[in-house]
Amino acid sequence: MVHFYHAECLESWGLFSAGQTIKHNFQAIRSTWQWAKENGYLVRELEYPKLKIDNKRLRFLSLEEEKQLLIELDPKKDILYRPAYEYRPAKENRARHDNYDLTVLLLDTGGRYGEIAGLTWDRINLEDRSINLWRPKVKNESIIYMTSRVYEIMKRRSEESSTEYVFTNDKGNGPRNHATTGIKKAMKRAGIEGVKIHDFRHTCASRLIQNGMSLYEVANILGHTDVQTTQRYAHLECRDVSQRARDIMEGLINL
Repeated sequence: MVHFYHAECLESWGLFSAGQTIKHNFQAIRSTWQWAKENGYLVRELEYPKLKIDNKRLRFLSLEEEKQLLIELDPKKDILYRPAYEYRPAKENRARHDNYDLTVLLLDTGGRYGEIAGLTWDRINLEDRSINLWRPKVKNESIIYMTSRVYEIMKRRSEESSTEYVFTNDKGNGPRNHATTGIKKAMKRAGIEGVKIHDFRHTCASRLIQNGMSLYEVANILGHTDVQTTQRYAHLECRDVSQRARDIMEGLINL
């Protein structure tokens, strides 16, 4: 018997949002079993469940939403009932700078939160403005070239940093923890609803496809091991292709 798990089942177990993670975990188990079999270990035949992951939820920021979010995250923005930037505690200003910088990197690189939060300086090349982004979740890496605003952030942080990490924890002795409260509060102040931090990754991918990149190219940028994962953005590519087809036909009609 072949077991079949639909997204509705995963949702009923409270696992719908982690559907892709479950898929990756099954792949890891399969690879481990295959390695054991090839290296002479006594293993039983395994029957793998088939997973159908419905990526129904696809939310990304509009340019206006991004603009409003970055205004709210601006470290020097006046805060109600708080002193001016110059008179605030250094720790508070540093936290606000971190939230702003991290958000820009997530939007412009398409990296997962953990990948950006755990960045080390040995993976940053300011000379050619690139990031060698290691993806521990899928065990691969990509060379990501910096936008101008990412470069300015990296340049500033490199001049201020005294640790191996681009973003550090509160004690400054390790990588940044999963601290998203400040960013979520900024989204609320900006009136942005229904957006999760991971949707910054969707925002990057959607913009790339809407501006001419193929699904395969975007899969490479995002570090997807299976292009099927990138298919969630296929409707955006199809819309762009359809618009180009219309423009071609209009040009032929008007010859």
